[in-house]
Amino acid sequence: MILLVLLASVLIAGVTIIQYDEQTKEYNEKRFERKEETIKKDIEIELTRRTTFAVNTENLQYIFQNRIYEISQVHKLNITMYNMNGELLKSSKPVAFEKVDIKPLSIEVINELANSSNHRILKDDTQEEVNYQSSYTYINDPKFKRIGILELQIAQDNTEQQRELEEFMSRLGFVYVFMFLIAIALAYFLSSYITRSIQTISEKIKETRLNKRNEKITLGSASSEINSLVESYNNMIDQLEDSAVKLAQSEREQAWREMAKQVAHEIKNPLTPMRLTVQSFERKFNPEDPEIKGKMAEYSETLIQQIDVMSSIASAFSDFAKMPTQRREQLDVIDVVKHALDIFTEDYIEYIPKEEKIEANLDKTQLIRIVTNLVKNATQAINVEENPQVEVVVLREKNNVKIVVSDNGKGISETNKELIFEPKFTTKTSGMGLGLGIIKNIIEAYNGTISFTSTEGKGTVFTVILPKE
Repeated sequence: MILLVLLASVLIAGVTIIQYDEQTKEYNEKRFERKEETIKKDIEIELTRRTTFAVNTENLQYIFQNRIYEISQVHKLNITMYNMNGELLKSSKPVAFEKVDIKPLSIEVINELANSSNHRILKDDTQEEVNYQSSYTYINDPKFKRIGILELQIAQDNTEQQRELEEFMSRLGFVYVFMFLIAIALAYFLSSYITRSIQTISEKIKETRLNKRNEKITLGSASSEINSLVESYNNMIDQLEDSAVKLAQSEREQAWREMAKQVAHEIKNPLTPMRLTVQSFERKFNPEDPEIKGKMAEYSETLIQQIDVMSSIASAFSDFAKMPTQRREQLDVIDVVKHALDIFTEDYIEYIPKEEKIEANLDKTQLIRIVTNLVKNATQAINVEENPQVEVVVLREKNNVKIVVSDNGKGISETNKELIFEPKFTTKTSGMGLGLGIIKNIIEAYNGTISFTSTEGKGTVFTVILPKE
């Protein structure tokens, strides 16, 4: 709307200026024609009624010796007479302008006048920043014989018209400025009315989440199109809530199924050797056997080992299901990591502390668990026959503690990188795949991060960042 008003004002201003120019030009031409007709009438009267000289080319300068100045002064223009060859005969210019050098007519003007249909031509010229218009016609004797060429020159003073144009444009500009301000106000209120509803819808859409209860949109007054959009959004919210409920229920059921499968699988592993052991003992049991006590001890040891395995499985799932309790204390991370590595006997494990002491408020047991789990995974990924190397680096990074565990093992494939922290995922032949998932929970409980980079066949680097406070 604002653009249309602005464009209209520019177009009208342009059209007005063009119209004024055309009207001024037409007015000047009509005025010049009227003066020209009057002057030619005076010349004709002078030649036919008043003069006592013979009417010919040579006598024109004598016939209009003084009369030419009178006519020029009355009509306020310059009059110049030439013979048929364009040579000057008489002019009023020396009176109007002192010592003016009047040149003969050019051959081009003489030929153009001779070839014109109405024996009249107009020329425009500018002298000393003044615009002049000149007309050229023939002077005829009473018998209509051409005896000379008449040049009439008038100064086109458009000051008055220019002043009127400026005055009109200033008034028009005031009107359009007023209209422009009204258009701005109207456009603002109109757009605010339209966009207020759209803004409400936009904010609601931004706040829409699958995992929370979403509010429907209620508008007091809006267009039919906006109301249709609101109705569609509210219907979508209803469908979204139904889908969220079904999705949550499905996820819970799927989680229980997956957990039940994993628990059953892990428990069946020790149950099978337990059953075989019981069946073997039942077949070979002989109370009178002199080695019965040793066999009983062996049988009991086997069962106890499998029971311990089942107990560790239960503990592992329990630890994963609940967030480990933090018992924070002020400790030296450099010293704790060193003691955590003492349980490893591999001589290719290298500890590289970058500081002598780094104090942090952490749980000692959980810190040891993070380090031992990462180092254990690193040693299991290494082929001991090919120059194995595991490095543990601890350093301070701003207000954080950074622990980097790197190895030159087999690395992690691209397909397994996205699954590395998933529960029950493992690439080893033993274990439940819960270790990295558990330590990830521990690290995130500290608002820390764990990340890794790996190249298949070259090794893996795990980076843990823990806030010191």
